[in-house]
Amino acid sequence: MRLAVVGNPGNRRVALFTAAVERAGLPAPEVHPWRDVLLAGTVPGPESTVRIDSPGEDAEVGRLLRELGSGGPVRAAEHGEITGSADAHAGLARALARIEAGGGHLLNRPEDILCMSDKPRCHARLAAAGVPVPAALPGPIRDYASLRSAMHDAGWSRVFVKPSHGSSASGVVALAAAGSRIAATTSVELSGGRLFNNLRVRRYAAEADVAAIVDGLGPDGLHVERWFPKAGLGDRVLDLRVVVIGGEPGHVVVRTSRSPMTNLHLGNARGDVAAVRAAAGEAAWSAAMQTCARAAACFPDTLQVGVDLMFRVGWRDHAVAEVNAFGDLLPGVLADGRDTYQAQVEALCSLSRGHHA
Repeated sequence: MRLAVVGNPGNRRVALFTAAVERAGLPAPEVHPWRDVLLAGTVPGPESTVRIDSPGEDAEVGRLLRELGSGGPVRAAEHGEITGSADAHAGLARALARIEAGGGHLLNRPEDILCMSDKPRCHARLAAAGVPVPAALPGPIRDYASLRSAMHDAGWSRVFVKPSHGSSASGVVALAAAGSRIAATTSVELSGGRLFNNLRVRRYAAEADVAAIVDGLGPDGLHVERWFPKAGLGDRVLDLRVVVIGGEPGHVVVRTSRSPMTNLHLGNARGDVAAVRAAAGEAAWSAAMQTCARAAACFPDTLQVGVDLMFRVGWRDHAVAEVNAFGDLLPGVLADGRDTYQAQVEALCSLSRGHHA
């Protein structure tokens, strides 16, 4: 088996997957940098088994994706600037088509990656399959005025506003509104008319600021869900990142926060899986893991997906908040003694043996 990875050299996921491959006694995978895919069209060949990794966390790759998607030159983004996510998604679609045309055996199907990276499409696919998800406002919502109008029509006062193609909480706004009274919690920093990701979660109470943020995000598309009140332990709310590999949910991280944003890179803390499992009870926990498996089953041609699952206050029910194409970076989290990358390599080897049996 000849393995290849499309990814950014130096990316931690690429390094951990490579280490897992070598621990399994296999040759190290060839790494095809996203930059080469985008500039030279270099892709793995038909003899390769290919893992497609995230193109994120590289400013040049981000710019190249936006240029490919827009069909022309784009302004270089400043560090942390939120811009051009729709163009980047369109560029990703074109780049993935190049990789797929190379003919290799892909461990994550491009169409699955694109759906998981498009929140309205992903939400619709999950809902159609009967996977519990928060209710969503019908689109299109392109600005603050249309958001408030849709909230009024639905009778909703609290929502999560999500960029259609965002990730890692980029641009997400937890909004509570009652008339002209506004409370918005977000990691977005509004500066000089531009929007930036900031690791410090902040609150905005001035409607003009909130409107500027939503209006800035709107042209790239918005997905708006009804606020799902999360369960918590102590003074922190929580949700789960569950990595499903080969259809089996095994690796779980509890993400806890004193704000509505639970992403760990925002300074939040890991929680105790055993404590959450005990609080939920075995029946609710088992049902939640089954839901994660059902969410992953919506993407049957992809070896692994990361599912973000929320328990409701009181542990009465649960819902899927996100499904992540590149959500398997859970350092130090083991299931049956294996990290997520070792588990993927083992699943891959099992599939290979079955194919050649």
